[in-house]
Amino acid sequence: MKKLVKCAALPLLVGLSLAACTPKEDVAVKKEEKVEEVKTVPLADVKEQYLSAVDVSYAFEFAKDLEEFKTNDKLGYRTAGSEAERKTGEKIGEEMKAIGLAEVTKDEFAVDSWEFEKAELTFTDESGSAHTAVLGGYQTNFNTDGEKEYEVVYAGKGTAKDLQGVDVEGKLVLIDINQREEWWINYPAYQAHVKGAAAVIAVQEAGYAEVDSDALNAQDICGPDDAPAFSMSQTDAGGLKKALEAGGGKPMMVKLDAKSTVKMDGKTYNYYGKIIGKDPDSYIILSAHYDSYFAGFQDDNAAIGLMMGVAKGLIDSGYQPEKTIIFNALAAEEWGVSNTRYDWSTGAYNQIFNIHPEWVGKAFANMNFELPAFEHTTQDEIRSVYELNNYLTAFAEDVPKLSDVYKDGISVVSPLRTWSDDFSFGIAGVPALRNDFQDSEFMHSHYHSQFDNDDAYNQEALKFHLNLYGLLAMHYDETAVVPLDFTTRLAAMKKSVDTDVFKESGVETQGLIDQIDAVSSAAKQVNEKVADVNEQYSAALEKGDTAAAKKLYDESRELNSGLLTAYKYAEDQFVRLTWEDEPIFPHEHAQNNVKNLAASVAALEKGDLAAPLDEYLYAVDNNWYAYDFDKEVYEYFTDYVMKAPKEKTMWGTGRIVGHEDLYDTIHSLQAKRDRADADVTAETAALNGALDRQKALLKRTMTDETASVKKLGEMLDELK
Repeated sequence: MKKLVKCAALPLLVGLSLAACTPKEDVAVKKEEKVEEVKTVPLADVKEQYLSAVDVSYAFEFAKDLEEFKTNDKLGYRTAGSEAERKTGEKIGEEMKAIGLAEVTKDEFAVDSWEFEKAELTFTDESGSAHTAVLGGYQTNFNTDGEKEYEVVYAGKGTAKDLQGVDVEGKLVLIDINQREEWWINYPAYQAHVKGAAAVIAVQEAGYAEVDSDALNAQDICGPDDAPAFSMSQTDAGGLKKALEAGGGKPMMVKLDAKSTVKMDGKTYNYYGKIIGKDPDSYIILSAHYDSYFAGFQDDNAAIGLMMGVAKGLIDSGYQPEKTIIFNALAAEEWGVSNTRYDWSTGAYNQIFNIHPEWVGKAFANMNFELPAFEHTTQDEIRSVYELNNYLTAFAEDVPKLSDVYKDGISVVSPLRTWSDDFSFGIAGVPALRNDFQDSEFMHSHYHSQFDNDDAYNQEALKFHLNLYGLLAMHYDETAVVPLDFTTRLAAMKKSVDTDVFKESGVETQGLIDQIDAVSSAAKQVNEKVADVNEQYSAALEKGDTAAAKKLYDESRELNSGLLTAYKYAEDQFVRLTWEDEPIFPHEHAQNNVKNLAASVAALEKGDLAAPLDEYLYAVDNNWYAYDFDKEVYEYFTDYVMKAPKEKTMWGTGRIVGHEDLYDTIHSLQAKRDRADADVTAETAALNGALDRQKALLKRTMTDETASVKKLGEMLDELK
């Protein structure tokens, strides 16, 4: 281990905003309550004490200990609602008590549970020898009650075209899949299901599990529990395909021994413990999830190790926080609700929306951890809500460096993405961030495979994150007012407006632009006020002047509460999702559709059928899937977004702006594509109708968005 660079006291800089509709007395230290006087240690020394106390070996060893319980003896798996998940949660709760966290709490919530005990397929290879393949699982029901014989057929990528004319009734259907670049597993699984298949066996040809030809892969299936699917390695699939070819088209029988059980309305538990601060009702929340596929060392054992390592380091260093620091171990992140597009982050969603909604308005931040013990890129990334970007960028300059990792420092990127638990906290009203990992090669290679084990452990990366997030927790603790800077979100919104598309739609943009500029000006004035309060507060703490610090803290509660309320409003009004789960501003939905529909109409009017099919129509809502799957499949996965109850859509509720159904038009154009002088009058008319609807939607969205920006400005004006 290289020697750490000394860390000076970290300056407080204005940045961002947290939000929630909680009255100020909920977060204020009541006047009649006397703050306990403690001997003050200079802040720089406190940070040095933490850096000396935090123990990377403890974090690693506890991460490894989480592998004790598993649902599948050969592959691992610690799945949502399973006995293994419950026992692991109990283990974490006991460890929280052992290291000295206070008020350790077990929070129960409903979950669709999944136990994946086994799946082994035996076939006779081309040489005549018996070969047994251990399969990975997806969250579906399939129980053979011992070894059972099936016929297996190969069906390419499992599309409607691939299955056309193929008898799959009661058979196992072997398919190739690239979930990163083509489609998710639930589409071919359901396509085979409606044709009567017993189950799909998917082989990752690219996108995920690229680390080794023996790699298996698992993802949330986002589909019904009665459309079964399993995962097979490229090595085993290669042998099975050769055996099929050697059979010359004759039926090939295999034996499958599998038990995968999904049960609705089960239960599981989140756990949290606290380091109680002088203000017991103002929170800094650290979180990570403890369910996993396979061994799950990086995803997410190491993150639990990181969170517990920070907790133990703070306790062992004797740190006495101003605010209460909560360490929250979350269940059911990988999956938790059956048959929904939004089936992950179930534990986090329940924790902040249903179990502890009172945390909103009291929490300064949520710091969520994922895959933290691997150097994903040479520059460490913190991904945050827009409002925290500037604050974190300034903070990152003072994190002590380790010589062997992150030579290019730290960058901060926004906004949050939906793939992890921080998104649920963020939209609930708790300004959130996490260590980023999504743009790395690890996601293509090791992620959600049996190769996510401690062979991929980088001690220096984990140590770096222990330093970074422990110091960041203390940095937040030195902040009287949530450091939220709304100018970053407003600048991103302004940049996202495509004036050409709006002009094409006959929609005026100047009103929105003017509002954005005006509100940005107000936000800058609020920033100055927040910076002044926080600088004075930090200085008072540095000098050990507890009376002055308490006075500043108490007097700033209304400002703090107002900022959190404004932040929550911004999340409610301005965060929408694409059909691929990417966060967008509300106008971007119709803006994207207008752009692609207009280009399609223009191409058809020139007699060009290729451009709409190859470049434009697939990008309109979820019409990507219209190209390759039956209408029944397409409509099923459209309706379960548009018509599902809130219990199913969870953090996706109300985030999809709408849907334009182009299924029939796409298939009609596909049929006419190669015809000379094809008559596309009907298709052009259909697309023009869709274009008109999207233009009208764009106009409505722009009107609503402009009004919302104005309202945000009024909220900020009250804080100036």
